[in-house]
Order: sequence, then structure tokens, then C-alpha cells
Amino acid sequence: MSEIGRLRWRCRRGMRELDQLLGWWLDARYAQAGDAARAAFSALLEQPDPELWRWLQGHGAPDDARFRGIIDEIRSRDRV
Repeated sequence: MSEIGRLRWRCRRGMRELDQLLGWWLDARYAQAGDAARAAFSALLEQPDPELWRWLQGHGAPDDARFRGIIDEIRSRDRV
């Protein structure tokens, strides 16, 4: 399985909305992202679903600065 395939599988969560948000970043941004952002995305996928959902809904921010840019991009996807 390719790296993209593994990441796509890891984007599958217990909530369809979360799947879509994470999948959007993988489809729209991953290919152009640098190594640091790709590594941050992979690490972001290790976070618990409730935390991811809270951050993506704007109810708090991750302590890990590596995640903030990705979270911000996902949250602003409709404004682009």
C-alpha cells in the first residue's frame, strides 16, 4: 500500500464529518506540503477523535504547534 493509501486509511475515523475534513487536507494539500507538514499530518492522525473534532470546530487549539497550521487550513477551506 502506498503512503497516500495508508494515510487515507488513517483518515477514516468514527465520524463522517471528521473523515471528510481530514481527507480534504490529504487530497488538497498533502502533495504540495513539505516534509515537516507531511510529518505533522501523520502525527495529527494519531490524536484522539474528540480532540481533533474540538480543534476543527474551533473549540480550542492543539498544544503542539506542528498541528496548528494544518488545523487552520482545514478550518479555512471554505474561505479559499
